[in-house]
Amino acid sequence: MYAVIKTGGKQYKVTEGDVLEVEHIRLKGEETTTDLTPILVVTDEGKAIHGAKELAGYKVGVKMLGDAKGDKVTVFKYRPKSGYASKTGHRQLYSLIEITSIGDQSPAKAQKSSAKAARKASDKAADKATDKAAEKATDKDAAKAAEKASDKTAEKASDETAVKAADLKAANLDADGS
Repeated sequence: MYAVIKTGGKQYKVTEGDVLEVEHIRLKGEETTTDLTPILVVTDEGKAIHGAKELAGYKVGVKMLGDAKGDKVTVFKYRPKSGYASKTGHRQLYSLIEITSIGDQSPAKAQKSSAKAARKASDKAADKATDKAAEKATDKDAAKAAEKASDKTAEKASDETAVKAADLKAANLDADGS
């Protein structure tokens, strides 16, 4: 099985295990693997698969081996009889890649999905622990607030009964004294 991939404006015919020098590829963070979408896949039976719809499930797994610089290219510009001469140079950056897989499921995607699943599981566990701690704190806070409220209502009730008793005494004294 082989595939034709496009990267850096060029097309390459690749099989599993090939090591290529391609235009510089930048990956996010410290990733060392990625997937490329092929533009043509030829199976072991000799069937050629092409087109976006047919190749939707196919990926080419790529492992980054490192970066390298190409040969120096000298650019010399000269205009006769005018005193103009300019000399500059350039070295192109290349990436060394190894083709790890061609097919439906690439190892890079499987590795990324397992890492995402592990992160989700740890996030859920951390959220549950946080929720339990918050619930316990909320229950303690609610108990303290209820206790304070009951103390305040008891004080208010005793104050109100004392005021009513004082009013009744005053009313009785007024009634007896008049």
